[in-house]
Amino acid sequence: MNASMLPYILFSCLLLSVQAEGCGIVREIIRYTERLLDNSSVSCPCRQTDISSCSCLPIPERGHELACFVDGTKYLMENNESSNPVIERLYWTFQALLDRNLCERLAYSNQCQYETKGNVTEFLEKILTTYQAIEK
Repeated sequence: MNASMLPYILFSCLLLSVQAEGCGIVREIIRYTERLLDNSSVSCPCRQTDISSCSCLPIPERGHELACFVDGTKYLMENNESSNPVIERLYWTFQALLDRNLCERLAYSNQCQYETKGNVTEFLEKILTTYQAIEK
């Protein structure tokens, strides 16, 4: 290793430690989620027993947020008629945070556990409120 690489390595370590403490790029996640909420026209009720055109997504129990955010955004990616780069960006961000265990306050487990499901708007609002609480 030569001396010119040392500042780069130190900067990378600093970024990783800041990201680990802040559970990812919090402001970016909030901004993307708000953009999706502004564009979301899905307000239909989610009924777990009924088959409807409304997507039913997991509303996570405390400590299982990341795993459920991964599952929900993956479902949205796979079941959206048109590809949405914002949803894809959120999915890959949540997946990286979960895989690297960078956010202990949101990930007690790699399994999504939930008691209820909600429509797309309710799911996005859960992401938003979770990350707004982290930002404070």
